[in-house]
Amino acid sequence: MTPGSRIGIVGGGIMGVTLGYLLSAAGATVEIFEASGVLGGLAGPLVLPDGVEVDRFYHAILPTDEHLRTLCHEVGLDDRLRFADIRTGVFIGGATHSMSTPVDLLRFPPLAPVDRFRLAWTVMAAQRVRDWRELENEPIEAWLRRHGGHRVFETLWQPMLAAKFDGRWDDVRATWIWSRFARTETTRRGVAQRQEAGHIVGGYKALLDALARRIEAAGGRIHLNMPVREVVIENGRVTGIDRGDSVTPCDGVALTMQAPVAARLVPGAPAAYRAALQRQAYLGVVCPLVALDRPLTGNWVLNIADTGVGLTGVIETTTYIDPRLVGGHHLVYLPKYVRPGSPWLTASDDSIVDTWTSWLEALVPRFDPRWVTHVVVHRERYVEPLHAVGMRDGVPDLQSPVRGLFLATTAQIYPALTNGESVTHLARRATDAIVGALSEAAA
Repeated sequence: MTPGSRIGIVGGGIMGVTLGYLLSAAGATVEIFEASGVLGGLAGPLVLPDGVEVDRFYHAILPTDEHLRTLCHEVGLDDRLRFADIRTGVFIGGATHSMSTPVDLLRFPPLAPVDRFRLAWTVMAAQRVRDWRELENEPIEAWLRRHGGHRVFETLWQPMLAAKFDGRWDDVRATWIWSRFARTETTRRGVAQRQEAGHIVGGYKALLDALARRIEAAGGRIHLNMPVREVVIENGRVTGIDRGDSVTPCDGVALTMQAPVAARLVPGAPAAYRAALQRQAYLGVVCPLVALDRPLTGNWVLNIADTGVGLTGVIETTTYIDPRLVGGHHLVYLPKYVRPGSPWLTASDDSIVDTWTSWLEALVPRFDPRWVTHVVVHRERYVEPLHAVGMRDGVPDLQSPVRGLFLATTAQIYPALTNGESVTHLARRATDAIVGALSEAAA
């Protein structure tokens, strides 16, 4: 890549902005095109009705998130990182049980003593896996039944998988549970195995703003409220970005949105490539944010393993964020992950609030709707990419078949789970790929 190479980035989410910062630092001249009026995408900000700004969705930073913490350090946000002890739990059989420590695992009341040991054995079996590729072709149910037995699966894992995958998990790879165990283990600290999680004071917006300032200081530009019509491809290579009224010339273009959306922007790319992107499956989410005047459960994450409650989980971020930093509110996110075509994706906000309130009342019998100060309902069609057993297409490459066209999207985060750490890591990999490819083309 020659100094000053012009690189267009389509999508101003955390992936696009991080990529823009890293490419700017490598000497490129970057332009980011974002269709909405704010940066961040799923990691962007939300303004509550009282004017308090909070993260739109829940995002925890773990002590071992080295790529994300390095990024914060590079842009001067070390002093804004805060960590606190947290607890996790499971709602099952109409009651909440702690799952914060290994001892909790061995005392888990819903399981008989022998099954508690089988549950612990399952966790240890995942931790002993040295090469996740050996799990790729094994369905998650088969793996969990093999290590934990049928009673553990049917009592605990089956309702949790149903809650996570909207009732269907037959094609989910065992790599998913391995990644979940690996991520959870990094929250633990010390002999007591306490769990820790953290955040950036000011939310992810503080990081996005710092990255944007670095991009602009390096001569880059960020365009908000500017949807892209298509990426211009001529003679098998990228030449620019068509904004509808004009074309911005580019030496390279990086697409950072979900794979099916990216496919629609490259009509000049090979048909097989576009078709593969369109086939990438995702879970969507319906996620009300409820601001309360008091704590709800005291758990950072409350997993749902009870078919009487339709939520995937309850995430209370103010268990590690001081409520004074978010207007005195106690913030509770109530996600329900859904498959494409779920009626919840088009349901009215009122019907969602009514149903979710009934689930909260089942979870927390003492819950009183008068505790609620604000409710904001969000829904997204493409949130978590699915990598199925026997999937026809592999993980998309960072370099597309078109010269100068690159893809950096969550569908390439595998087998890790999608979070700020994995997004930041992918952005660094994508930077290396883009710089390498453009340098080779210029040689």
